[in-house]
Amino acid sequence: MAAKKQRARKKPPRRPKTFDMALIQRGARLRRSPFFESTLRAGCKSYTIYNHTFLPSYYDDPVREYWHLLKNVALWDVAVERNVEIAGPDGFEFMQLLTPRDMRSCRVGQGKYVLIVDEAGGILNDPVLLRLEENRFWIALADSDILLWAKGVARGSGLDVKISEPDASPLQVQGPKSKALMEDLFGEKVTDLPYYFFTPAELDGIPLLVTRTGWTGEIGYELYLLDRTRGEDLWDAVIKAGKSYHIRPTGPSDIRRIEAGILNYGADMTIENNPYEIGLGWTVDLEKPSEFIGKAALQKIKDAGPRRKLVGIEIEGPRIDFNMTKWPVRVRGREIGTVTSAIHSPRLKKNIGYAMVPIAFSDLGTEGEVIHPSGTRKARVVKKPFIDPGKAIPKA
Repeated sequence: MAAKKQRARKKPPRRPKTFDMALIQRGARLRRSPFFESTLRAGCKSYTIYNHTFLPSYYDDPVREYWHLLKNVALWDVAVERNVEIAGPDGFEFMQLLTPRDMRSCRVGQGKYVLIVDEAGGILNDPVLLRLEENRFWIALADSDILLWAKGVARGSGLDVKISEPDASPLQVQGPKSKALMEDLFGEKVTDLPYYFFTPAELDGIPLLVTRTGWTGEIGYELYLLDRTRGEDLWDAVIKAGKSYHIRPTGPSDIRRIEAGILNYGADMTIENNPYEIGLGWTVDLEKPSEFIGKAALQKIKDAGPRRKLVGIEIEGPRIDFNMTKWPVRVRGREIGTVTSAIHSPRLKKNIGYAMVPIAFSDLGTEGEVIHPSGTRKARVVKKPFIDPGKAIPKA
């Protein structure tokens, strides 16, 4: 009888509390972009922190924002892509030292996707580089403190360069109708730009650089605002001109960037990864005549072959939400890697993503399991990118 009473008093297991992210302390140390007040008025519901700056996450359901991007025009505040300027008599030589990519192939007025690595070949950042002059460059950063790294490299290099953060705040205009909108705003000067090229421009007296770049895999442009006091003016002018194209502000679309094979620094690559294991060996020019940081290490890695690889995966089962942690990957009961990014693609009607796994488990068709928060899911290695491998859409 006493045993029955004891069992009856047994409490159910306690569920973990859901943490209210609004309780995270904000403060003056966190920066606000020139477009921050405009994003608030537009109804942004969530922000994250990126390069010490508020980044709008979403205004509406992310799936609805995804479909809007595919059909119309989306406006993103990405001023969090803080730029580092390299300028001075030795600017070109310094850029050759800082990145494994050969800058001789980059013309003034052209951009390049580059990596910045450490002495061991570990990736520190994957910025978009703009060559403004023969010896003047901007690098628009992913989420890491490359300004400090570049200053340290400059100090030790003995080169005559100045490293600074320019007054430059990108605003992305992306989607199939973005080209028509750019023509209305700037004319053929902008719409004739080849993929990854840029030009100076002005809109209602607002100084800009307009680039043919983006983080979507769609046709798109970035408006680099060169006077942060004009942020609301630029936002309002683009919104007004874009009404006939159904423009609306959205957050960056992880669905679309995963479909396109675009990687996210900090998730899909970190300082622990080298270019060859994440499929970016093409950004390393080992034959360029000048020395660069990490050259010896990267040559050694290439000669030996990478020990692991970032692969595309499909995950079976019901629709998944975007992963907030790196889920374990298991093969035959043994944990062998992690899912770095994963989400449900509405148009593919599949759960897709990337996983970092040993080379022995990287062949197409390799089967395994993903330890999803809802339970174990079957998964297999597939080709990436999942859509438009030749980038025909953004180049159109």
